[in-house]
Amino acid sequence: MSEVALLVLEDGRIFRGEVFGAAGTGLGEAVFATGMTGYQETLTDPSYHRQIVVQTAPQIGNTGWNDEDDESGRIQVAGYVVRDPSRIASNWRSRRSLDDALREQDVVGVAGIDTRALVRHLRERGAMRAGVFSGDALDEDARLVERVRASPEMAGADLYGAVTTREPYVVHATVAKRFTVAAIDVGIKSNTPRMLAARGIETHVLPADATIEQIEELGADGVFLSNGPGDPATADGPVALTRQVLERRIPLFGICFGNQILGRALGRGTYKMRYGHRGINVPVIEHETGRVAITSQNHGFAVVGEAGERFDTPFGPAVITHTCSNDGTVEGMRALEVPAFSVQYHPEAAAGPHDAADLFDRFVDLMGESTGRGRHRLYDPPPGVAPPAEPGPTLDEVLEQPVAAPAVAGTDAAEPTAPEAPEAAPAAAAPEAPGPVGPVEPGPAVPHPVPVPHAGPAGPEAAGSTAPGAGPQVPETTVLPVVPVPPVLGTTAPPAQPDEDEAAPDGAWFTTRSEDDAPEAERPGTTDGEPR
Repeated sequence: MSEVALLVLEDGRIFRGEVFGAAGTGLGEAVFATGMTGYQETLTDPSYHRQIVVQTAPQIGNTGWNDEDDESGRIQVAGYVVRDPSRIASNWRSRRSLDDALREQDVVGVAGIDTRALVRHLRERGAMRAGVFSGDALDEDARLVERVRASPEMAGADLYGAVTTREPYVVHATVAKRFTVAAIDVGIKSNTPRMLAARGIETHVLPADATIEQIEELGADGVFLSNGPGDPATADGPVALTRQVLERRIPLFGICFGNQILGRALGRGTYKMRYGHRGINVPVIEHETGRVAITSQNHGFAVVGEAGERFDTPFGPAVITHTCSNDGTVEGMRALEVPAFSVQYHPEAAAGPHDAADLFDRFVDLMGESTGRGRHRLYDPPPGVAPPAEPGPTLDEVLEQPVAAPAVAGTDAAEPTAPEAPEAAPAAAAPEAPGPVGPVEPGPAVPHPVPVPHAGPAGPEAAGSTAPGAGPQVPETTVLPVVPVPPVLGTTAPPAQPDEDEAAPDGAWFTTRSEDDAPEAERPGTTDGEPR
C-alpha cells in the first residue's frame, strides 16, 4: 500500500495523494509549470529555489534522469507535485528513474492528485505558500495549515545568495576565443556558459557579491547578469554593481532576474505577479521588429512598464523593447546611450524552445561594436560544406574599378582596344584568377557564382552570364578584377533564364535546380540549416 502524502495550501485547501520521491516535509511557494518536457532542467534550475513545482502535464518521468542535463549541482525545488509518474523510464541516456533521483537528493513529492483542479485554484487565487507532508511529518490538518502560514513569503525573500557560487570559476571558449565575459551568478544555469562558449567567449562566473574591481582586473569585454530566485527588491548589491558597470560603459546583457536587476539600476520598480510565467511556450513580442518568439520563462516578479515605453534614466534614455502578448508583462528593455539590454525570458533554454538563442549573438555584436572587433554570427556549417573564407572584394568595389568593355564569348562583337597606358608605365599583367575557396564537395550544395559586370550586347544570353570558362576576352594590358568564387560543378552553360512572359522580381536568381536540390540553408522554411 502506498504511503499517504499531503499538499497543504496556506488558504486551507488540502490535496491528498501518495509519496513520490522522499518522505518528509517541504515548505515553499506553490507554482505551476506548463512544460510537457524538460522536467530535469526545471527541477535543477536555481530560479525554482524554495518553490513547490506543480507540473500541468499529466505524466512525468518517461525519460528518466540522466547525468548530462542538470542546470546546477542539485535539485533546487522544495517539493514536486505530479499527476501520474511514469512507471517505466525509457531513454538511452537515462541512468535512474525520476523517483530515484528525488529520493537520492531528499526532495519530497506528492503524486496522484488532481493537478487540473490544483492549477485552476492557483490561477484564481494566485501563487501561495504551501507544504508537502508525508511520513513522520503527517499531523492534523489544522496544524499543518498553521505550519504553512508560519513559513516565509516569497515577497521580500532574499534567495540569490543561497544559490550563487562560492568561488569564481572559468568556462573556456569551445571555438577561437574572441571575448572575455564576467557573469554575475545570482542563480546561473549550466547551459548559459555553454551558449557563450560556442560563440568564442571565455566566461568567468563570479559570486553575487563580486566587485567592479574584480571585473576590471579580468579585463572583461562584457558583463552578464544571470537568472535567479527570490524578490529582486532585495538585490541591492547586484543593482549597485550594475550601475557601476553602466557608468564605465561596459557592454551588459541580463536575463530573467538579471532583467529585473537592470530595470532597478535604470530606476524602474518591480512587483510580484499573481501566478507568474513558468513554461516553455510563452509568446513575446519584440516591438521594434514585430517579431514574436516562443520563449521559456520562469519568473514570479516583473519590471514596471508598458509596451514601447521610452523613459529617462541616470544613464540616458531607455526603452521597453519586449512584452508578453498574453498579458502585457515587460519582457525586455534596452538603454539607448549605454551598451546594455536585457530580457525576462531564457534564451539559453536547454529543453527549448530556441527562438531567442540569437540574443547571445546580439551580445557578441554589442561587445564587438564597443571594442571595434566587428560583428559576429555563430557559424555552424552543414556536413560537406567548407567554412567561409576570408572576405574578398565586394561587388561594389569591383564595379568601381576601371574595366574595359570586352566582347562576350559567342557573339560577333569586335574585340575591344586596350586603354592607353601612361607614358613610361609598364604594362599591367593580368592577375592569376584564384581557384575555388576551400574544398567543395560535388553535389547541388554550391553557392551561386557572382556575375561579372560587362558592357556586351543586351539580351537574355548576354546579361549576367555566369558560365565557367565563358568569361569575356580581356586584352593583356587590361586588369579585370575577379571575385573569387568556387566553380559551378557539372554545368557547361549559363543557368536557364526566365521566359519573357514570366515576371522576375528584382534581384532574383534563376536556376534550373529544384528546391529539393538547393542547399539546405536556402530551402524554404529553414534558416542556417535549422527549421524556422
